[in-house]
Amino acid sequence: MFYWFLKWIALGPFLRVVFRPKVSGADHVPLEGPAILASNHLSYADWLFMPLTLPRRVTFVAKAEYFTGTGIKGWLQKTFFSGSGQVPIDRSGADAAAGAMLSAKRVLAEGGLFGIYPEGTRSHDGRLYRGKTGVARLALETGVPVVPVAVVGTDVVAPPGKKFGEFTRPVVRFGEPLDFSRYEGLANDRYILRSVTDEIMYEIMRLSGQEYVDMYATRAKEEAKKAEAEAAIEAAHEQRKAS
Repeated sequence: MFYWFLKWIALGPFLRVVFRPKVSGADHVPLEGPAILASNHLSYADWLFMPLTLPRRVTFVAKAEYFTGTGIKGWLQKTFFSGSGQVPIDRSGADAAAGAMLSAKRVLAEGGLFGIYPEGTRSHDGRLYRGKTGVARLALETGVPVVPVAVVGTDVVAPPGKKFGEFTRPVVRFGEPLDFSRYEGLANDRYILRSVTDEIMYEIMRLSGQEYVDMYATRAKEEAKKAEAEAAIEAAHEQRKAS
């Protein structure tokens, strides 16, 4: 009930009135039954605006630590994350990825909408990065459709590294559901998983208009930090030479 309280009474009306998010293609999301919503990831605000545009609840996975805190703070944190559509990663899996898969399958088995960011992390520069194959494995093992989603403008509202940015109207675009039933029984074929993931990412790119980079976002971030550090060292060296 806390989820619906946030969406329709506490937080949702504020976001709708202030930001007036624009939505297109919401009719592509089934009104009932399971589906995977695969979205680009520009900002921490993505998980607020995308579910806001749909009448159904959208569930994401979150770190188990958010649900195991103690005391008043732990209770508040657990209440907020569980109430706002998050479920903990099932740690009965061998690792975090397997745990996330178990949690996702449980949501889909119950007929819910499961939200996932195939890039695995937020884009640091607004470009769309290579998708990880977990979304493909989930689709093939469950047999549910994948709805590609593009969220645009959230990196202006809440830029990476900042809590608040500038005002803009976020846009949420839902693409037509993708059916991968032709690959039934091939969830362990890494070439098929790569092909399915790339097809999903292509649709997200088409919807978002982002420049695509065939590199994982985590690696791109590491290279960007390395380049910044090298530039800082070079600048300091030049400054010493000038003095």
